[in-house]
Amino acid sequence: MRFNVSLILVAATFHSASAFTFTVPSKPRASVRLETKFASHPNGVTSDTKLSKRASSGDDDDSAANVAKAATKLASSINAIADNPFGKDEAVAVAMSAPLSQAADIDAVNDAPLLADIEMLSDMLAEVVKKENPAVYDLYTTFRRLGMKRAANPDDPTPFEEMKKLAYDISPHDALGVMKTFSIALNLVNAAEVHHRMRLVRKNEHADDTHHIGPLPMIEDSIRGTMEILLEDDGVSPDSIFAELMSQKCEIVLTAHPTEVNRKTIIRKYRNISELLAHLERPDLHPFERAEALNNLRGIIAAIWGSDEIRRVKPTVQKEAAGGCAVIESVLWDAVPSYLRKLDAQCRVTLGKKLPVDVTPVKFASWIGGDRDGNPNCTPAVTQEVIAHQRLRAAKMFLNDLNLLYSELAISSRFSPELEALAATIKKSDDAREKYRRVIGHLRRRLVRTVKDCEAKLQSLAKSPETLSAEAAFGALEGWEDVEPIMKTDDLMAPLKVIYESLVTTGFELVADGRVSDIIRRVAIFGLTLVPLDIREESTKHTLALDAITRHLGIGSYKEWDETARLSWLQSELTSRRPLFRIRDVENNLLGLDPDVIKTLMVFKVASEQEPESLGAYVISQATSASDVLAVMLLQKQFGMTKATGKLMRVVPLFETLDDLTGSPKQLQTLFGITSYIGSISGKQEVMVGYSDSAKDAGRLAACWAQYTAQEAMAKVADKFGVELTFFHGKGGTVGRGGNPALYRAILSHPPNTINGRFRVTEQGEMIRQNFGSLEIAERSLDIYTAALLRERFTKHIEPKQKWRDQMQRVSEASCANYRYFVREDPRFVPYFRQATPELELGILNIGSRPAKRNPKGGVESLRAIPWTFAWAQTRMHLSAWLGVGAGLNSENEEDRATLREMYEEWPWFREIISLISMLVSKTDFSITKNYDELLVDPDLMSLGDEVRTMLVETRQAVIDVSGSKDISGPHVQLMRASSMIRNPYVDSINVVQAELLKVLRAMPADDSSDLTPELKEIKKVRIDALLLSIKGIAQGMKNSG
Repeated sequence: MRFNVSLILVAATFHSASAFTFTVPSKPRASVRLETKFASHPNGVTSDTKLSKRASSGDDDDSAANVAKAATKLASSINAIADNPFGKDEAVAVAMSAPLSQAADIDAVNDAPLLADIEMLSDMLAEVVKKENPAVYDLYTTFRRLGMKRAANPDDPTPFEEMKKLAYDISPHDALGVMKTFSIALNLVNAAEVHHRMRLVRKNEHADDTHHIGPLPMIEDSIRGTMEILLEDDGVSPDSIFAELMSQKCEIVLTAHPTEVNRKTIIRKYRNISELLAHLERPDLHPFERAEALNNLRGIIAAIWGSDEIRRVKPTVQKEAAGGCAVIESVLWDAVPSYLRKLDAQCRVTLGKKLPVDVTPVKFASWIGGDRDGNPNCTPAVTQEVIAHQRLRAAKMFLNDLNLLYSELAISSRFSPELEALAATIKKSDDAREKYRRVIGHLRRRLVRTVKDCEAKLQSLAKSPETLSAEAAFGALEGWEDVEPIMKTDDLMAPLKVIYESLVTTGFELVADGRVSDIIRRVAIFGLTLVPLDIREESTKHTLALDAITRHLGIGSYKEWDETARLSWLQSELTSRRPLFRIRDVENNLLGLDPDVIKTLMVFKVASEQEPESLGAYVISQATSASDVLAVMLLQKQFGMTKATGKLMRVVPLFETLDDLTGSPKQLQTLFGITSYIGSISGKQEVMVGYSDSAKDAGRLAACWAQYTAQEAMAKVADKFGVELTFFHGKGGTVGRGGNPALYRAILSHPPNTINGRFRVTEQGEMIRQNFGSLEIAERSLDIYTAALLRERFTKHIEPKQKWRDQMQRVSEASCANYRYFVREDPRFVPYFRQATPELELGILNIGSRPAKRNPKGGVESLRAIPWTFAWAQTRMHLSAWLGVGAGLNSENEEDRATLREMYEEWPWFREIISLISMLVSKTDFSITKNYDELLVDPDLMSLGDEVRTMLVETRQAVIDVSGSKDISGPHVQLMRASSMIRNPYVDSINVVQAELLKVLRAMPADDSSDLTPELKEIKKVRIDALLLSIKGIAQGMKNSG
């Protein structure tokens, strides 16, 4: 039971009262009412807090003391705020505006609404579970109570031992129910936090004084705060700020990497919960409306409980692509123009300049449907289908926009000469006097034709579109058969800009700045394809394709040639006018090629048939040499994809292992020395840096240093040849894969001269939902990206001293050697990894279309970085994030230790690396990981688990020594915010049940065994479902480590 403490703020200087609930553990139930009145005063604000208590039956002296203690703490917090009014104290402002994950601790006042939301949602879930299954309800509440006891006193082993006993005794069906309940509970916590993040930002804005004006938050990682810093602290001129803002380009690439464990239908329900929580905070809400919203919440939670949260079928590539489109359609379609309107207003207020209507500081691209690396399901036909479907969706959405615009622009006079001329070119129209409508009506007919053509294309691919036809969705528009479809962005952009300029010059600027501006901005950012599609393929696939061709031509084996021979032949063929083969011979397999080779070649054929706007970069994974890039250039040439035809895709080598990163500057040097290559790239080159795979190859510290030095060196090579270099960062978003939740600070800490206003980065799976899952959160994410790139352009980076470089080289070598010894050389490691984690079971989770391994028969080296990280996060070991770190940071030499401390204090890049490692290390749990070992690991492998935990202790100490902190989580302690008090009581319980499930399932007969009776088969199925829900639940609880 808990005390309910109701906190009523009655403020003379506030518009309305706010009610909060704060809970403290106790046996009896009682309630406390705190009424605080704020009054204006010449010297600030004064407060008066009154406390009243109502005890329940059975109340005793101890509980009364607890109530008084909690109430006094709250009253003290409230009076402290009165002493430091909002906007008066910088620390208060920061605390109020920080995202949920960046508050140092539970705040009795600021976080009270969050705790109230979580308590309310948890109670609603408990009501549903208790009604459906009282036994599961009892187990859930017992587990949660024990988890809370453990969080309150981590040194007491008793709660954990009781949890383990409960898990041992639990029946299969009860395990399924309990895992489902915890999984839903953690998703509800996350939904409450999504709402709370924006609540804090808005609260800070309302508290801000009127000196700073603008629609965006007045915090550092917002464009508003960044502009103020640049103007007031750095002395940058408004013209310089505006010029950089106009030229910077950030492209966020959506990927389908399999870490989003929730089904799309379930995701929508949790988004609705966040929206309803926001709705409930409206001050003008009628009691009936409030009751209705609460009932809707209960209904959604009941529907989630009744839903099957497990994906029974592995998603297809097309389904994954549809999920990417859904994010654009449901959120970004509105969030992008909304944010750009605010950015425009902020520029006018702060800089005195208007943002051009077609400027796009942030754009989007996608890999979903084009990422063939290790995914046999992503065929050329699938890529073709995804592109057609995205064009169809874009046409329908723009058609909907133009229908609304047509109804708005019934203006019959005052047109610009350009608009008059444009309208005169349209012969068939009923809009004689309303010339805006005349132009818009023609565009609508062309879009209907576009929709029809896309639908026909999809039908020809034997894939009926999932959406309604144009007539069903928008009504028949006569004359669409007589017009050309809109295939190029400029075909839609040009007439819209004529409409915009006409409205502005004829006195209708307010009209122009409404829907017309929104549509123009959507066209500029999404184009006629929603997102351009990158294609990614392994370098070895191109090598095999060219090898088959050279063998067919009788000139030898391309695969067996050395690099010099390859480059010589490739350069010769790139300048030759003679094709290597006839395309129809490949299509009809007249050359006797291997099916995989034909598939590789047909990707280029499909790409050559698309509008250039439909495609982005051609990324070469596992790139090792200059010939890898020229090979793709040559294959493009064979299919007519050249600079002259305008269909040449930019070729992007992906350097992702330690050796490849180290050798990357040399490969660029070779490429830029080839005249024909330089002539084809128009002075621009993009290079992708692999973060997760390089960390899996060499360990975190060695990979980070290789990424740093490689980018530095490549930037110098590009500068030498006068090439504009853009780095594409394959961070994926999550910490475990190289991402950084403190995005703004992470961008500022990049190596000098490697961003320069150009930044491309991947966003994967669950990170797409976290950063772009709702309108407000999406706008906030766009704001952070925009602000970070602007600030970075004017940041004077710290150039590492030579002794720092020497120290990092020592650290890198020691760290890499230690990491590789355990992962590659210790014969115990692979079996230990597979026994101690659910790695083998991740394949049945159906969370992605791509196999977990590039080579199904390979070991850890062939395992993708995502399941590698995911498996260690499940057991709370997070080994992939820190293995080798302790060996690198530890040194017997006092001078080394002093240098490391100096680096931490003075070098932002190094400080960010150590801070992120410390945050992840602080999330490890010795007891949890040891429990997995005791239940799952063979006795002869147990010693390795002990060694790993010993290394973890050494790593923790090494991080503390370097950072000089007393707390292992260091500066990123804010990212651990409320974890032990809110999430760990749930996740701990899931972990102990998961370990038992793994133990029992691995001991059960195989599916094809005669020992698996029908009864056992059903029990096994239930246990597998419970295991899958446990994996989902832990993924939700760990949030930034998956």
